[in-house]
Amino acid sequence: MEEGQKEIFSCTQEKKIESAQEMISEFIFVEHQLKKADAILIPGSNEGILAVHAAGLYKNGYAPIVIPSGKYSILKGKFWGPAQEGLAPEQPYETESDYLSAVLTAHGVPREAIWQEREATYTYENAIFTRKLLDERGVTLKNAILCCQAYHARRCLMYYRLLFPDAKLIVSPVVTKGISKENWFLEDEKIDVVLGEMERCGSQFHEIFKT
Repeated sequence: MEEGQKEIFSCTQEKKIESAQEMISEFIFVEHQLKKADAILIPGSNEGILAVHAAGLYKNGYAPIVIPSGKYSILKGKFWGPAQEGLAPEQPYETESDYLSAVLTAHGVPREAIWQEREATYTYENAIFTRKLLDERGVTLKNAILCCQAYHARRCLMYYRLLFPDAKLIVSPVVTKGISKENWFLEDEKIDVVLGEMERCGSQFHEIFKT
């Protein structure tokens, strides 16, 4: 290949990569304009900043209740501790929901506004058991704010839409682990996380779609 052809090929490859980055970014990093809702939903996590963000939404009047979901990761087998220090009283927490609830109360959300879901061990179960909790209380969501990790937004939205097909879901993401729409493609570890999410958005839905 001659030098000029190599430059053209290199330029074309760079444009293809940039195009792929843009498409992946638009797919994975979902974010909607905030509107008032019936509830704020937090999928299970040890990222306390999700609860800090949810508390801010609550105090600004976006929803009257917050539902932190989660027992602990099925891969971990126990709650492995907060990702950040100082967001809630230091004590042993049995579940993600317990920890997220503690962060919520520490940031001004009253206990009566927090409805805990303490059984889910992965994202699909977060959606399933949150729906079960609401059904048991006789509550039908017309709209809800989904407060999740930014790189996890698409998969969360897909699962929660399965369980709340008639509700308007509003994604209000939080950047965690330093992974954002603007920088995920700049470091190998961040690329692995985001492309791993792409893979799970496909692989984890095989059995769901077949049933």
